[in-house]
Amino acid sequence: MSAPNRPYDPVGVASLEPEATDAMVAEALVAIAAANDLDSLKAARLAHAGDRSPLALANREIAALPPAAKADAGKRLGAARAEVRAALEARQAELESERDARVLVDEAIDVTLPTRRAPVGARHPLTTLMERMGEVFIAMGYEIAEGPEAEAEWFNFDALNVPPDHPARTMQDTFFVGNEDSGVVLRTQTSPIQLRAMLERELPIYVVAPGRVFRTDELDATHTPVFHQIEGLAVDEGITMADLKGTLEHLAAAMFGSGVRVRLRPSYFPFTEPSAELDLECFVCRGESVGNPEAPCRTCGSEGWIEWGGCGMVNPRVLRAAGIDTDRYSGFAFGMGVERTLMFRHGVTDMRDMVEGDIRFSEAFGIEA
Repeated sequence: MSAPNRPYDPVGVASLEPEATDAMVAEALVAIAAANDLDSLKAARLAHAGDRSPLALANREIAALPPAAKADAGKRLGAARAEVRAALEARQAELESERDARVLVDEAIDVTLPTRRAPVGARHPLTTLMERMGEVFIAMGYEIAEGPEAEAEWFNFDALNVPPDHPARTMQDTFFVGNEDSGVVLRTQTSPIQLRAMLERELPIYVVAPGRVFRTDELDATHTPVFHQIEGLAVDEGITMADLKGTLEHLAAAMFGSGVRVRLRPSYFPFTEPSAELDLECFVCRGESVGNPEAPCRTCGSEGWIEWGGCGMVNPRVLRAAGIDTDRYSGFAFGMGVERTLMFRHGVTDMRDMVEGDIRFSEAFGIEA
């Protein structure tokens, strides 16, 4: 049988008394207000709103209260904890705002101050000029071709119809890799690239070959042992000298302005027949200084024309060396120095300025050559 019912004696919990709860909240609010940065606020949050905080521990004691007292104590504890959370959120927002404002001040950059950063350099005008000349031909449907700088003698001389007794094959003009019997040279022109293009590509062929070349010249105002050329090659059915002249006129207009004329003077090159020197109409005086002593032109020497490069129809021997049927196909080739073109375009008088590495020389040309 069950024991007789007895009156329930309420259990008292000191931490749940209203005075104790108010004291916990007051202590928490003081700590929160005293937090002067986010780290100290984090410590206040752990101490007064964490799992081991006085309010959290008091909340656990609600279970010891009689049912009639649980609701009142729970409501009071819930309101106290909500007040602490609200104070924490408000203080968090204040401190973050202060931090962001401080960062804006501390990390501000005065863009008007002179920079101390070292210059990163500048693109060399020869590089940008070669790219610009290449783009002229790309727009006409040509392709850029490349080849090795250390080249076999067969590609550099023999296949280009340069005989073994030609003066250019001696040590006076050519850098040999090893000795004269090594069979390997530093290319003296970019023409070997054209020959490689004829051996590797399907006909018709339209390529332009910019690149660095090497000759045993002394470094002075007009010569350098390492310089740059750009050469072009077109092999197709029905190619004539008229096609060559029209192509060179277009290049001259792109480099020196519309209306500049070119002329072809008979000359000799082993790898072209017929061959011609390419002259450019003086872009300063336009020929008006010829026979006019009162208005001399220093650019062309009052001759009205400036030598720019060489050109001609590809020698049939060169075509046959590449396995091309000369009864069906013909071609033209041309080449000019990039340094010479730069000197014409911008009035550079000393080629040594291009190779000495002084950044002030490159910076004067800006981004575009």
